[in-house]
Amino acid sequence: MRNIAIIAHVDHGKTTLVDQMLIQTGVFAAHEDRPERALDNIDQEQERGITIMAKCASVTWNGTRINIIDTPGHADFGGEVERILSMVDGAVLLIDAAEGPMPQTRFVLSKALSLGLKPMVVLNKVDRTGADPEKALNAVFDLFSDLGASDDQLDFPYVYAAGRDGWASKEEGVVGENLNPLFETIVEHTPAPEAAKRKDEPFTMLVSMLDADPYVGRVLTGRIESGSIRTGDLVQALARTGEPIERARLSKLFVMEGMNRIPAEVVHAGDIAAIAGFGTANVADTLAAPEVKEPIAATAIDPPTMAVTISINDSPLGGRDGDKVQSRIIRDRLMREARSNVAIEVRDASTGADALELAGRGELQLGVLIETLRREGFELSVSRPRVLIRTDEATGERLEPYEEVVCDVDENHAGTVIESLTGRKAELKNMSPAGAGHTRLVFDAPSRSLIGYGGRFLTETRGKGVLNRVFSHWGPWRGVIEDRARGALISMADGKASAFALMNIEPRGTLFIGAGEQVYNGMVIGECTRGDDLMVNPIKGKKLTNMRASGKDDAVTLITPKRLTLEQAIAWIADDEQVEVTPSVIRVRKTELDPIKRKQNQKLNKQP
Repeated sequence: MRNIAIIAHVDHGKTTLVDQMLIQTGVFAAHEDRPERALDNIDQEQERGITIMAKCASVTWNGTRINIIDTPGHADFGGEVERILSMVDGAVLLIDAAEGPMPQTRFVLSKALSLGLKPMVVLNKVDRTGADPEKALNAVFDLFSDLGASDDQLDFPYVYAAGRDGWASKEEGVVGENLNPLFETIVEHTPAPEAAKRKDEPFTMLVSMLDADPYVGRVLTGRIESGSIRTGDLVQALARTGEPIERARLSKLFVMEGMNRIPAEVVHAGDIAAIAGFGTANVADTLAAPEVKEPIAATAIDPPTMAVTISINDSPLGGRDGDKVQSRIIRDRLMREARSNVAIEVRDASTGADALELAGRGELQLGVLIETLRREGFELSVSRPRVLIRTDEATGERLEPYEEVVCDVDENHAGTVIESLTGRKAELKNMSPAGAGHTRLVFDAPSRSLIGYGGRFLTETRGKGVLNRVFSHWGPWRGVIEDRARGALISMADGKASAFALMNIEPRGTLFIGAGEQVYNGMVIGECTRGDDLMVNPIKGKKLTNMRASGKDDAVTLITPKRLTLEQAIAWIADDEQVEVTPSVIRVRKTELDPIKRKQNQKLNKQP
């Protein structure tokens, strides 16, 4: 038996490679449909083309059972990677042969090395135009060295592969027939589970994953660290502090076979098992035999760096779409999420009794969770993201999170991107050619400077640039960073927007709404061309008279409005604005709807 995790930077081909591993080991029958990216089975994963939650699968190759865990590649979901690495004995590090190591590569590799794992390297996409496997391999070795890898870890095995085409080879330039070289390397260089030697000790298991099954309820997944477990056994759950949480008899016991969980009567130490029967136990808790008193030490998870304020939707249009609008229901749902997702934190906000502060790793992670709530029927208001600040205990200095930012842009756009990011307090660390007329820029930037920058970056690079970022360190506060350059178009009336009014507003800026849509006083209906906010009347109609016009009225033709996605809206808003999230509509509004009170608040904020 072998337990491995597939780790890599986003879009380096993890899930596609796992697809081919499943196909070539006979998981799919000849007559079965073979779905693309089979493990990305969540709606948002398929829509966004990324992995959000870690998934477990199992294959059998030449009599050896291999448990495979596919992990997210985006930095915002690094918490998934951190907790999953504690349940495996080896890791397969995928590297794009054209791009080489990227920011998330450094993050996932550092976590694997710190746990004492000896990763093997797969140089993937060697058939890609511009691929340079030798250069990528040298860069990986340098990365291992920079991260303080031991001599044994530096002597890592590697193979060349094209995951999409389903082949691997141990020699550069040789096209393989299948993935057998990869399977051979996994079996040869990944140790058998150390926990298997403790099969005669009392049962213990650290919970690493939590999901729900419509038939058996909550399902806790993890690697059995010692002993054996049978269906019907009495098991206790221990908190990280050692305090008993609950006792339960196991109603169901599962192991993985292919992509499915299959029932098992007994599971032994070293295997990855899924257990049903507990009602309260969560991720990072220990499941153990009744005589066990000490919990298994859980891997420390890096703390959140960014937060938003979640509150009830108190706009004039609130409560019309969703059926979950009360603050109590929103609080219960977020608290339940925080118990199963160790990378986020939920606490009471200082702004009011009905508000909660949701903290996570980045805009994408928070956006995915809020989108999940929206699809579940929730209505809520979301504030602008803000970074979490620390204080240096030794010097008393304010510290903020910094990120390593890697931009791949066309050569003629490099100057624009450098000027833009350095103006937002970022520091250029490296600039190097990336081949095919591209330049790679590496910045050290405060996380604050990247809030809302994604859309501007795409504009500056004509949609051709690629920006990757990952948390780097906590550093000194770099002062005020420029906010949104343009103001907002704000409705001054309640009602339905008219085409006549919007036609006259269009020269003032970019509209977010179309004719016939409901608006209210204080709702943001567009982006102004100037730096200040502008109050407009979007419901004004054309005055009609009983006098016959000598000419013909011009037909009203409106430009298609710019529809903001949830992430775009959250990144666009200013500190005095909120995103109104409902199951069918995403709106932007001013936090204070009354224009007189807004002006009073602005004056108070300007006072020293």
